[in-house]
Amino acid sequence: MELKLTGRHFEVTRGIKEHVELKANKLPKFYSSVESIETIIDGGEGKTTKVEVITKGGHNPPLVVKEQGSEDDNLFKIIDEAFEKAERQLKKIKEKERNPMHAG
Repeated sequence: MELKLTGRHFEVTRGIKEHVELKANKLPKFYSSVESIETIIDGGEGKTTKVEVITKGGHNPPLVVKEQGSEDDNLFKIIDEAFEKAERQLKKIKEKERNPMHAG
C-alpha cells in the first residue's frame, strides 16, 4: 500500500508522520481494496488546521474525507477524526458491495 503525507504551510514532524502511518495502516482492514492513501495537512500560524485523507483503490472513485479544526484544537485529534470518518465511509462502501440488495 502506498502512503503519501504532505504538509501545506506546515512542517510535518516525525511524531505526526508516525501517527498518520499508524492510522493509515488500519484502513485496509475496513476495505481491503485500498491501494493508496494520501494525507494532506494544511495549517500554519494563526490559521485553522485542515486534514484531508484521500483513499484510492478498487473500482470506486477516490474517497476524499476532510476534517477541520480551530487553531486551538490538537492536531492529533483532528487527524484521528479524519481517519475515523474515513473508516466509517469505507465500512459503508464495503457493506454496500457485500449486500445482495445493492447488486446491479
